[in-house]
Amino acid sequence: MAEPNTPDIVYTKVDEAPELASASLLPIIRTFAAAAGVSVGTKDISLAGRIIATFPDHLTEDQRQPDDLAILGELVKTPEANVIKLPNISASVPQLVAAIKELQSQGYALPDYPEEPSTDEEKAIRAKYDTIKGSAVNPVLREGNSDRRAAVAVKNYAKANPHRMGEWVSDSKTRVASMSGGDFCSNEVSATLDGAATAKIVLETASGETVLKDGVSYPAGTVVDATFMSAKALDAFIAEEIAKTKDEGVLFSLHMKATMMKVSDPIIFGHAVKAWLAPVFDKFGDEMKALGVNPNSGLGDLLARVKDNAEIMAAIDECTAARPPMYMVNSDKGITNLHVPSDVIIDASMPALIRAGGKGWGPDNKEHDCVCVIPDNSYAPVYDETIKFFKANGKLNPATAGTVQNIGLMAQKAEEYGSHPTTFEIPEDGTVKMVLEDGTVLHSHKVEAGDIWRSASARKAPIEDWVNLAIERQKAEGCEAIFWLDEDRAHDAELIKYVKPILEAKGVADKFLIMSPAKATTKTFETITKGENSIAITGNVLRDYLTDLFPILELATSAKMLSIVKLMQGGGLFETGAGGSAPKHVQQLQEENHLRWDSLGEFCALGESLKFLADAKGNEKARVLGKAVDVATQGILDNNKSPSRKVGEPDNRDSHFYFAMYWAQALATQTDDTELAAHFAPIAKALTEGEAAITGEIAAVQGAPADLGGYYHTDAEKTAAVMRPSATLNGIIG
Repeated sequence: MAEPNTPDIVYTKVDEAPELASASLLPIIRTFAAAAGVSVGTKDISLAGRIIATFPDHLTEDQRQPDDLAILGELVKTPEANVIKLPNISASVPQLVAAIKELQSQGYALPDYPEEPSTDEEKAIRAKYDTIKGSAVNPVLREGNSDRRAAVAVKNYAKANPHRMGEWVSDSKTRVASMSGGDFCSNEVSATLDGAATAKIVLETASGETVLKDGVSYPAGTVVDATFMSAKALDAFIAEEIAKTKDEGVLFSLHMKATMMKVSDPIIFGHAVKAWLAPVFDKFGDEMKALGVNPNSGLGDLLARVKDNAEIMAAIDECTAARPPMYMVNSDKGITNLHVPSDVIIDASMPALIRAGGKGWGPDNKEHDCVCVIPDNSYAPVYDETIKFFKANGKLNPATAGTVQNIGLMAQKAEEYGSHPTTFEIPEDGTVKMVLEDGTVLHSHKVEAGDIWRSASARKAPIEDWVNLAIERQKAEGCEAIFWLDEDRAHDAELIKYVKPILEAKGVADKFLIMSPAKATTKTFETITKGENSIAITGNVLRDYLTDLFPILELATSAKMLSIVKLMQGGGLFETGAGGSAPKHVQQLQEENHLRWDSLGEFCALGESLKFLADAKGNEKARVLGKAVDVATQGILDNNKSPSRKVGEPDNRDSHFYFAMYWAQALATQTDDTELAAHFAPIAKALTEGEAAITGEIAAVQGAPADLGGYYHTDAEKTAAVMRPSATLNGIIG
């Protein structure tokens, strides 16, 4: 059961631009929803909020707050769940440390993050902080599988107003580089458990046996994988690619997911930093370690720690001069691809590069071809085939392209994104074994010191739910539908053993294709180039990657996607799109008081949430509200009222005003509920007549710096003052 007094709709409090936008949008939503007897509450799953909730013993009574993530984690397992989830920070170590320091500066007596814990107390503190890192939120809330697609209105607008696409040429030097062996892909083994089982993960070495993890429980039918990446093979691969990139005269770029893959990918990122500065580490490794250098934290942290050592800085400059030019996060500020592990997130960075015609920004502030280094070969072929397709066929035309929907297996921590508790950097040579309680060795790998070993799993019930959701969506759409599964990959082969019998039992096997991700990529681009649609049915990581790749090419952004998670216990989770560009949005607001964040994803999620509520609780007024949200969203698109990127032009706050105006107008003129029509008629009139005053009041604050009272933990009153600058609008909405 849900908590007593759980609101009808729970809106998540998150971070950065989406949370700033909420300060403007939520008062509008609450005012409108109240007219239908719908309560809208919030739960804090922000990075700062999660830090505060994790250390109550260090804080005053006034500073403490409940563990809202845990509360939501229980709610999503109930039929009553109706959650609108905005994108939150999946924190890298530098982000986590920055958030801690900000909270400490605000008077929160939190412990520092122990980079290298030595005492039991430090180890306990580190363990608590590590639960907050990376993808700590999504696995808790995603008790269902993913249905992501562009809303019809959004897709139609994109076709009528095609965004700019970079030109692809057949002789582009841009390419994807991935390991040919020794990676997670090549070392993967997988098995499906006949019955429920508990496993322990052990490392056997010449000096004895170490238990890496005990008591890992799986229900019957779980697909359990194990694999590892060779540190030696990784180092050799990166060194080779740096040299090849230098010879080719293009930019070197590394594309990882050091946020979601919070254990393995920061280590891989650190290997790249060490390889880039190999001569420096060879000569000054001990001195740098004494200064607290951890390559996993990135080049930015490294430079900050060694900046006062002239000899090391000179060696870094000499090494950099001998390297190829690097892909830049911000060439104006000298922030490179290797500066911060969370700055270059593959599912956002690769589509942006592909959309730009294979170009990335170099240190000379100009665009160049790139070598895109994606060490593990599991999903790199998707980007490789995409680049090859555009080299051969030219850029995609958004005005005529079909659309790609996605049905993603992600419930109950499915696949690699649930592997964090069972990922280890191996301390010495030996053999890692997964041993079941009856003594059966499920999986075994010979490993060397420094290798990265991990295990992931996918449970039977989510897999079956995923296949059935795919069948439901294909029936509704009637278009091409492809399971992106490779029969030659160990994990995928186990999934196929589930997929085929279900399709055959339902009599729909002829409606679906099963193809490797590489082949499915080419097939899908051929389909949408012809203006036809396709459904990509994928695992968890590919869900993440494809629901950025295709929307960024089709719509220019993934923030406008409709994302519905049908929770397995009957509730609904409505996600609002990607937040990868949110940091730049916040910086612009702080400098110029202009927020370019587009809340279209929130509008789409709100409409679905209200209609879901109507079905779940029999509240027909909520259905009227939801249908009117769709009309208002269409109005935003038809009248081009989305935020502009430039200061002095309409921004996020303007779009919220127009959303409110169109929503009120739709409610005032609808005929399904005369009571609501009468209630909203004067509101619609006031908003319509107040348009000039309201937009003028919003425009008047732009251009000057904005004080939010923080970045990770903003001041509520200051943020409200910045995000609700129109006295006229506030007077109407309340």
